[in-house]
Amino acid sequence: MTRLPIVVAIPTKNEAAGITATVRSVVGHVAAVVVVDSDSTDDTRALAKAAGAEVVPYVWDGRYPKKKQWILDHVHPGTDWVLFLDGDETASGELLAELRRIFLDGRPVRPAAFDIPLGYWFGGRRLRHGYTIVKRALVDRRRVGFPEPDDLAAPGMGEQEGHYQPLADPVHRLRATIEHNDRDPVRTWFERHNRYSDWEAWLEAHPEVREQVRRAKTRQGQVFHRAPFKPLLSFGYAYVWRRGFLDGRAGLDHALAMSFYRWQIGVKTRELRREPSPPA
Repeated sequence: MTRLPIVVAIPTKNEAAGITATVRSVVGHVAAVVVVDSDSTDDTRALAKAAGAEVVPYVWDGRYPKKKQWILDHVHPGTDWVLFLDGDETASGELLAELRRIFLDGRPVRPAAFDIPLGYWFGGRRLRHGYTIVKRALVDRRRVGFPEPDDLAAPGMGEQEGHYQPLADPVHRLRATIEHNDRDPVRTWFERHNRYSDWEAWLEAHPEVREQVRRAKTRQGQVFHRAPFKPLLSFGYAYVWRRGFLDGRAGLDHALAMSFYRWQIGVKTRELRREPSPPA
């Protein structure tokens, strides 16, 4: 079987629960599978190697470039295309088939990047409706790059780039999905999003940095940013407009969780704006 001219890069830290499935979903189909690990204390590295991946250690120096840009700069630089997967994601069979049609038909690949929708799992159920998350996960490293906003003082993200996309033009959206199935307890979802909301609130309190980030957001994210009553709007959009109610209790839980996340950002932003400015 001809392998796709793509390096799959999997940034990890303590992803033992899902890393085997992630690696096995792509190994043998692509040029290389590389786990870039940040000092995991569980069996992530051993499981990744056993499943067929290379393992590269990563230590963040507290500055830019952060982890994903570092991967673009250093991991298998001889292969132009990089597909980013998280340690709780798998490439669907439909995605691999779509990539074969794009990359193995003998024609040049025109887009600089591809946006890929997530098949999202929540509460143990695959969501078919509600809010659709799209990631710019497949990129040509020669023509894209992650922005470097002045957010190193912001809490919440650490070594990973924030919630923005790598800058690319043109970009094409694929039909097939990356399956995002978090096997950790649901409390870890809230723990992560609690950290993420710290970063989002910090941006709201620093509008000059927020503007640096905004151009790297998706169009949907840019529109939503300007909308009032975000928690209510988020719930209505996901549960009613996008028919999240058809996913049963999991659809309700996810819509409420995302609404709560938006509420957290708002509360934390208002708190930051009330704090007195430090002396010059």
